[in-house]
Amino acid sequence: MDTQVDRLVDKIWNKFQSTPTDTRLLIAISGIPGSGKTGLATMMATRINQRYTTQHPQSPQIATFVPMDGYHLTRAQLSAMPDPAYAIARRGAAFTFDGEKFLRLVQALREPVTAETQSVFAPSFDHAVKDPVDDDISIPATCRVVFFEGNYLSLDRDPWNRAAGLMDELWFVEVDFEVARKRLVRRHVKAGIARDEAEADKRVMENDLVNGKEIVDFRLGLQEVVVSQFDPAWDM
Repeated sequence: MDTQVDRLVDKIWNKFQSTPTDTRLLIAISGIPGSGKTGLATMMATRINQRYTTQHPQSPQIATFVPMDGYHLTRAQLSAMPDPAYAIARRGAAFTFDGEKFLRLVQALREPVTAETQSVFAPSFDHAVKDPVDDDISIPATCRVVFFEGNYLSLDRDPWNRAAGLMDELWFVEVDFEVARKRLVRRHVKAGIARDEAEADKRVMENDLVNGKEIVDFRLGLQEVVVSQFDPAWDM
């Protein structure tokens, strides 16, 4: 297993041990599109759960990850914007996400965990209908380590910077823009976002990597910079 991930698992596990029982540990993983955020967040939650269940085999899992995809504005919301054609073409840019809604989720997870605490719900994204699905991801009170992943989680723009200020750690997955471009072209064709590689490459250059430049240029201070890998588990 990669030494980067081993070190991060040890770090978060040790930090969890010293976190008060009424408090969640919140880690935001950001990066440009195609950097491998999803792979890292998934891997971290899995590894923390494995370590916990080894010691507490009858207990529910304590870690989960929440993708930011569910905070996309709907197609109807984009169509209601002053320039709907531009908004739809730029879907994935920061202004096409509901940052205030994401901030409310983080604020809810920052509330003390008590015996009365109920599950908190986050939206997911349905790629078949290309729109979010509200309240589709459950974060039970037993989940005390939450990994968020998304492009703008360390962006120094309101309201993203307010959500970032509530996190315990900000991580950034670093990747060469050319590597990200190749990954995104494959992803867009596979997902049906583009008909072929030429159309996918146009979208990547005119939208995804434009957003990537903003993400890098307006990045907040970080606790960790993680170098992306070619491991298939990271190629997400």
